[in-house]
Amino acid sequence: MSTPDLPAYKADFLSACLRGSVIQFGSYTLKSGRTGSPFFFNAGLFLTNASLFHSIQTAYAQTLLQSTVSHPDFGFDVLFGPAYKAIPLAAATFSELARLDGAKFGHVGCAFNRKEVKVHGDGGSLVGAKLEGKRVVVLDDVLTVGTAVRESVDIIKAQGGTLAGIVIALDRMEKLPSTKEGEEAPNISAIAQMRRDFQVPVLSIISVLDLVEVLRASGSEGDLQRIIEYRKLWGTEE
Repeated sequence: MSTPDLPAYKADFLSACLRGSVIQFGSYTLKSGRTGSPFFFNAGLFLTNASLFHSIQTAYAQTLLQSTVSHPDFGFDVLFGPAYKAIPLAAATFSELARLDGAKFGHVGCAFNRKEVKVHGDGGSLVGAKLEGKRVVVLDDVLTVGTAVRESVDIIKAQGGTLAGIVIALDRMEKLPSTKEGEEAPNISAIAQMRRDFQVPVLSIISVLDLVEVLRASGSEGDLQRIIEYRKLWGTEE
């Protein structure tokens, strides 16, 4: 599929997602319980192919690199990957950052949480860099309701760290689900809500609007129209 006028790392990442079927089309139920999503982002598939995985580690690293260039006050000491899916993403990204610019990112560490607290050896619920006194960026794949990221923020604060930012692979730009049955969904996305709640940068490699433009350019009318109709019900502008 052809890609719209995106930065090279975004275009390469989106092409890899489509080529590797990481972005899948059909009818899916999301983690939030919302049904009928016309596409699904399966980040676990990045682990099935080394070249495919290289595309996501490069895209995460470039997103962080470009953000530090455009916003000099944005800095971080540790990348945090919530268990389990984001663990390899954070580990690969902090290594790629050091490769891209060792002088700038060679000090950056990586950490992740255990879902089961270890009671032998070094013990504890965290693995990797210490978070106390550190500026921490959380990496995840997609924010639907943001449960894993919010749990990560609680861990970071409990360990004496400071949340510096959040980076995800795909911004669905989708309304949060209703908290009570029968209530209308709030007209705000998980990303927008987190920006308001935490007052830190919340970045994404690509968004659903990038996907829409790629489908439009490639003539994939069926998938394009299903996403457009779905966004009329659940889409947001931020």
